[in-house]
Amino acid sequence: MIGVLIDTLAIAAGSIIGLFLRRGIPQSISDIVMKGIGLVTAIMGISFSLKSTNSIIMILSVVLGGILGEILNIDGFLNNLGLKLQQKFKVYGQVAEGFVTATLIFCVGAMSIVGSIQSGLSGNNTVLITKAGLDGITAIVLSSAMGIGVLMSVISVFTYQGVIALSARLLSSFASNALITEMTAIGGILIFGLSLDILGITKIKVANLLPAIFIPIIYFLIFL
Repeated sequence: MIGVLIDTLAIAAGSIIGLFLRRGIPQSISDIVMKGIGLVTAIMGISFSLKSTNSIIMILSVVLGGILGEILNIDGFLNNLGLKLQQKFKVYGQVAEGFVTATLIFCVGAMSIVGSIQSGLSGNNTVLITKAGLDGITAIVLSSAMGIGVLMSVISVFTYQGVIALSARLLSSFASNALITEMTAIGGILIFGLSLDILGITKIKVANLLPAIFIPIIYFLIFL
């Protein structure tokens, strides 16, 4: 839960700073900081993925998880949900629009889910701390343009990521260290995919790969 708290505080701090900088910050500064965090995210993803001791599990998880995610179209569902919520709340003014927009940006994404799961499973908060850096910068930009509604989104972020982290912690009490290691490694692959998006190298529907994190559970139940 420490990672969830840090991410929430980063958004709150960024939102408050943004409220004092109503004219916004230079785009060039925002871009270079985002690219830097993207590089850190790439190294972090590689580091996590190298912890795997079974390449077969990794391959099966990514392939089967990707197929399932594509069939379910998780990425499309999340995007459509975001668009519907934005359209629904836009009519209620800038505060509501800022709240909904910020909530979607901070919560509807693979990094939020993967980071919360890893935090709950192994107590590793690196992903959420990195996300906090991204979210803090984004909060400055958003709140400078959309106002106090962005600051209010911390309630949604803390609740959403906290529930995921606590659920993962419950799972960790029944899971072996080997299973947690493989799930963490799969999460690392997804994090690397996210870094490519952040760096603008390519666009990967990382959300459609989310089921891959849970495939190792099935593998361990059947073969081990």
